[in-house]
Amino acid sequence: MGAALWGRRAGREKEIDLFVSCLKAYKALGQRHILAFEGPMGSGKSHLLTELAYLGQAAGHRVVAMELLEVNMRQSFSAIRTLMARALGLQDCELCSDRQRMLQTKLRGTIEESSFCLLNDVFLVEFPVSDKVREMCEAQRKMELHSTWAKVLEKTIGGEIGIFVIDNAHFIDPASWSIMAPMLRNVSLFMVVSLAPGYMRTESFCKAAAGNTTSQKITYLHLDELKPSAVVQKVCQDLGVVSISRDLARFLIARSSGIPYYCEELLRCLRCNDMLLFRTRRRGEKAEDNWENLITSAVEASPLAAASSSSAGNDGRVCIIRPDVNLENTVLPATLKEIALAQLDRIKPLGQMVLKFAAVIGPVFTTQLLSHMLPAGVRHKMNCVLNALVSDNILKRLKNTEVPEDVRGPTKGPATSLQAESGVERPPLSKTTVEQQPGVLAFCVPLLQEAAYELWPERQRVALHCKCAAFLEQHAHKCKSCSQGDFVAFHRFAVTSTQDGGSCQGPAAQGDSRSWEDLVLAGEQLKRDRTHATEDAADALQQVMPVYSVLSSSPGNCPLTSVAGRFLAKSEQTTELPSKTDGKHNGACQCKAIVESVLVPLARHYMAMGDAARAFYYLLECAAAYLHVSNGYMALMKLNEAEVLRNSVEKTENAIARFEEATFFSLKGEVCCHMGRLKLAKKMIRKALSLLKRQFPQTSVGAFVKSQVEKFPCAAYVARRASSLPQEARRKRLAWLLRQSCCLSLLEHLFSLEGTSSGQTFSRLAARMKANTDRAADSYRAADSRRR
Repeated sequence: MGAALWGRRAGREKEIDLFVSCLKAYKALGQRHILAFEGPMGSGKSHLLTELAYLGQAAGHRVVAMELLEVNMRQSFSAIRTLMARALGLQDCELCSDRQRMLQTKLRGTIEESSFCLLNDVFLVEFPVSDKVREMCEAQRKMELHSTWAKVLEKTIGGEIGIFVIDNAHFIDPASWSIMAPMLRNVSLFMVVSLAPGYMRTESFCKAAAGNTTSQKITYLHLDELKPSAVVQKVCQDLGVVSISRDLARFLIARSSGIPYYCEELLRCLRCNDMLLFRTRRRGEKAEDNWENLITSAVEASPLAAASSSSAGNDGRVCIIRPDVNLENTVLPATLKEIALAQLDRIKPLGQMVLKFAAVIGPVFTTQLLSHMLPAGVRHKMNCVLNALVSDNILKRLKNTEVPEDVRGPTKGPATSLQAESGVERPPLSKTTVEQQPGVLAFCVPLLQEAAYELWPERQRVALHCKCAAFLEQHAHKCKSCSQGDFVAFHRFAVTSTQDGGSCQGPAAQGDSRSWEDLVLAGEQLKRDRTHATEDAADALQQVMPVYSVLSSSPGNCPLTSVAGRFLAKSEQTTELPSKTDGKHNGACQCKAIVESVLVPLARHYMAMGDAARAFYYLLECAAAYLHVSNGYMALMKLNEAEVLRNSVEKTENAIARFEEATFFSLKGEVCCHMGRLKLAKKMIRKALSLLKRQFPQTSVGAFVKSQVEKFPCAAYVARRASSLPQEARRKRLAWLLRQSCCLSLLEHLFSLEGTSSGQTFSRLAARMKANTDRAADSYRAADSRRR
């Protein structure tokens, strides 16, 4: 019964419906038919055949099922012996005499008494050898043996037997096939078989299905990968939950490639390593307003119940990823690693080398970055090797014949951002169109990339991550239309010691326009891989279930659900508030792609190198970049990663600079604001200002005193101080002022929303403090331009 339910819910409705219709025709009209399902290992063939066998039994038919192994292919008559033994009931006969009596009972009148001795070697019986058989030559005996088996097969199949189910029919041995093949064309039967590609027997079934004389009797179907919605439904049932988080669904959909066995192994690995968290929530349940609960509410299931549980007011169990778990660091299960390594072993040595280097980059990579990493003696062969891997469906080349919104060339005109004047050299973007063939490729099977990556020894792996980081850091900035500065304003100058001490920059070539365009295309693909699968699952699930409302505080963070009554969020964007980026995204912004192909990989590379400071730096850049493109959910996830990293670093190490601590809380405040958690946002922003040495008062009296202090003129003093500082210190101070201004701007907005007199007082104070901070920043900017 469980297998039946599994098959029905795993996206195999088309195959099951075909089986039911053919079975009805066989029962009503006696139309013989063979259903052959072909698919790679792990595609769910055995589960599907178990489901079909259950349906056949439920319809009142006798089902004879067997599973063949590779060893059966090397044993003559192994397949037909096993099939007939099951059909004739010989599997329960342990004694030779019992088997002989059963054969005589079942086959009397079907074959001659003199031919029973031909069954001795097959069924391990001891019928006396007849004179007729003794006088036959080898060729005659072989012909008589085939004739006898044909009669036995026709008797068992054409008589009372209803359905034959053969799992792994590609392991049918040649001797058995020489008898079975004519019967499949001439005997009225109903048979269901599963086949794997690359075997001679699979090709035989395929040719028979295409033949003019047998095309109406054999249906040959290829089992496609499960659709994202089917993966979600399968996982929900396997876990016994009504919904799963979007991050978990995205991980399983991407890593499993829609193959059920892969999905089961990945899920088993997550459960064995205690990476999953099961929760039960009731409608209307309220949690404390803190950062940890904000993370939980963003990833856990919606509290609205399905029809089956709404009356009880209980949403049932939901499954999410533990907050301190990073799925990107999950080790490949041993079973799947063996499968991937077996595929890798079939590739030529030079191709294996190229794939191992590409695996360090990630599932999507550019040829320029790959060339930068390869040894000099291999670079000239790279294109030929890549073309061969593409032709073998190991890699796929990404092409873009259109100019989508996020890949269009930047608009002309001077940069208006403050960071455009920072003196940071940026490579100019060329006018090359994206219609040219890009040097961007992706692994067809994500598991192959992970298996190839794990083949590197630890020391070599760290060195390769360093080379990747050196190349990508040339492009770790905004696009040209957004001023090309850091996503955290003047971030690199605020943490100069960390930047210089831990950076991998040096041997990498300066970034050029083609590298940028390829990285944009790679980022677009990574973004599609991250979002489209879950969106497809959402669309499919919404077709079978009504749309239920979601958490009002985080509308972009809906979970993935089963058909019991949940649905997927179609967008990762949260409620948007007015911000400094409004009006800047005019169709030319490429930052959405760059954050995926540059910033996120940089954080991963430095994490793999064990450089916590640089990893934290780029996690903050990722969060700021996602906020820049109005993706509050992903900003929240990156800040959660940053918090896990921050908590793992010893306080005594001082690995995280004070400015980055302040930026961390500042970005938290922005995310809370996007999520509608205004009280929590104020708390985070006050903490950030405190770290930035810019205290914001808590009481009305304090606000009054602070407002009086802010009225004192200090522009002349600030200008003199700015002029006296060296450039490095001046730019570092400018970064602090800009971050203070950002925090004060957000506080002004938050207090203005209160609609109370005290709220207006604090809002005006924040506006005055921001104006003074902006004037100070202008003084430092002017001093920097004069000294340049």
